[in-house]
Amino acid sequence: MSATAIRVRPRRARGAGLGLAAWLAGVVFFLPIAWMALTSFHSESDAATNPPSFGAALTLDGYREFFGAGGGASPWPALINSTVASVVSTLLVLLLALPAAYALSIRPVKKWTDVLFFFLSTKMLPVVAGLLPIYLFAKNTGMLDNIWLLVILYTSMNLPIAVWMMQSFLAEVPVAIIEAAQIDGARLPTVLGRVVAPIALPGIAATALICFIFSWNELLFARVLTGVVAETAPVFLTGFITSQGLFLAKVCAASLVISLPVLAAGFAAQDKLVQGLSLGAVK
Repeated sequence: MSATAIRVRPRRARGAGLGLAAWLAGVVFFLPIAWMALTSFHSESDAATNPPSFGAALTLDGYREFFGAGGGASPWPALINSTVASVVSTLLVLLLALPAAYALSIRPVKKWTDVLFFFLSTKMLPVVAGLLPIYLFAKNTGMLDNIWLLVILYTSMNLPIAVWMMQSFLAEVPVAIIEAAQIDGARLPTVLGRVVAPIALPGIAATALICFIFSWNELLFARVLTGVVAETAPVFLTGFITSQGLFLAKVCAASLVISLPVLAAGFAAQDKLVQGLSLGAVK
């Protein structure tokens, strides 16, 4: 047996071991979702058994109750509010973060690393620390229970991380292409929209997906600043948790339905997400 074959076998063994470990990690992360999906199709009595019953009869009662079949509130206003707040805030973040990241990467300002650190330092403040001032501001301006207040908050909360991410993505754009476009007479909006954005599209898609997920899952501000009109899906979900009666199957059904937009967005943009998150990883 040659020395080359001896060296190849350990490499294949290590590769197989890493592959097996990756599959095991994937299964571990997938199990809670599978458990939630299975529980959502059980009756409340079967869902509350300990240990759980895997062979219990399946039913759609949890989903019927979530969609208001039993006389409860309809989830559609909350789902629409979450969609509006998440999509509009994500679009605003992209419109603001793209020129800012352009200035910090392709046309860097002085001490641009300090600027990035300042952006990121705003995420270090505990969210609850700013809750009271924002609540008082919303109360005095008459913006309580207003979906556009959440749009403004989500935009400001996601903008620092978006600028941080997109700066590294735009740093991979060849400067020669931008200079060629400028020589041809292209102004800054044209350069950003027709030159920079198509090249950095995977990074922009990854940033948009992360901002969308953060906005969709946000609960604290939505819980305190909204009531009935601007109630979002996570706030609507918490209404199923009561101190009396069984609610596990209904909560699992609601959680699965509310998670579907995020899962669908992640599945649709998975190729762009992988490309975007890998930009700049290899020099």
